[in-house]
Amino acid sequence: MPLTRRALLSSGAALGLASCASSRLFSEARDTRGQRARITGVELIPVRATQRTVWLFARLQTDVGLTGLGEASDAFGYANTTRAQANEMQAELQHCAALMINRSPLESADYRARGRPRAQAGGLVAATAYSAIEQALWDLAGKLLERPVHDLLGGRQRDSLPVYANVNRAAQPRTPAGFAATAAAAVAEGFRAIKLAPFDGFQRAQSAHPESAPAVEAGIACVAAVREAVGADVELMVDAHSLFDVPLAIAVAERLAPFRLAWYEEPVAPELTRETLEIRRRVEQPMAGGELLFGSEGFAPLCRERAVDVIMPDVKHCGGIQELLRIAALAELDGVAVAPHNPSGPVSTAASVQACAALPNFRLLELQWGEVPWRRELIAPSESFRAGRIAVPDAPGFGIELDLRIARAHPV
Repeated sequence: MPLTRRALLSSGAALGLASCASSRLFSEARDTRGQRARITGVELIPVRATQRTVWLFARLQTDVGLTGLGEASDAFGYANTTRAQANEMQAELQHCAALMINRSPLESADYRARGRPRAQAGGLVAATAYSAIEQALWDLAGKLLERPVHDLLGGRQRDSLPVYANVNRAAQPRTPAGFAATAAAAVAEGFRAIKLAPFDGFQRAQSAHPESAPAVEAGIACVAAVREAVGADVELMVDAHSLFDVPLAIAVAERLAPFRLAWYEEPVAPELTRETLEIRRRVEQPMAGGELLFGSEGFAPLCRERAVDVIMPDVKHCGGIQELLRIAALAELDGVAVAPHNPSGPVSTAASVQACAALPNFRLLELQWGEVPWRRELIAPSESFRAGRIAVPDAPGFGIELDLRIARAHPV
């Protein structure tokens, strides 16, 4: 039988092609500091941004003084992360880092091969810790080879990336007026795309429960207020956080139709491929989802069935940078765009920027906007957004360093 591109990808052979450029670059480092460097340990740096948000940064250490950064936030949901949960993440990071102790940071393929089974089977905490170490290995590789990570991925396809402002956590109060004012402020800063989750905080909506009606009405009123505040030319996305069943998802989509959504995100859990496909076939809005799925195998059903128009792998949860590229390659075969999920801290954003720069089917990158005024001080150089876009840096690795003084001034 002829070997089709899909068969080649499904067999796993071509999924390794994304690493060919990096493999060639790694081989050039045999007689350099990169080849001599060894991993010595990992440090977890928890940073409290707000009562609701804690950023968890992994800092992978070497015996040549360089460190690599990864982010392990949101593994315990989007509520407050406790000190005990941070300790749990620290233990999981130590387990993952142990696979690389006294090994070269350039041996990341071996790390992925040995660490992936536990990440795949161990739940979100294990997957997130594994992904954080994988990110940090790329950051270290770039620094050791004195190349930006996007060079190791085959080169960037764009100099800057469009970013959308997720205003969900910044909106206070969570009313139509509160959402509208927050969205308008993001647009005033230059963002041309806005996302909100207006059904959060309400009783879980089910179509058979009459008490869900006020929650639905309140959420729709928030979307209407935001659309009026930002105007017709700004893209608007709604995240339903899997709160609906199929009938209610369709009914809400019909009510949201006048607001011309750029996408309708996860009205049901993305693992429910059949239900997601049923919704997609019956609503006019593009569908998006997949924020907590792991690995190319987790995303394959959504792409293969065209249950969504946009997949949302998160570099913190999906398996890291290399796995994000594998997922994007599968999605490209089915005409599905990639808009990485990233309601996170600046390290996840920096890692995502490097991956997105190399993706041919990239759509948009998420930014958790407006949570704390000192976010940009946390890394150097600071994040810079112009006209709703972020530049792709040329500095080695992710192109950033964590300001430990600022980070440790906000302990958990």
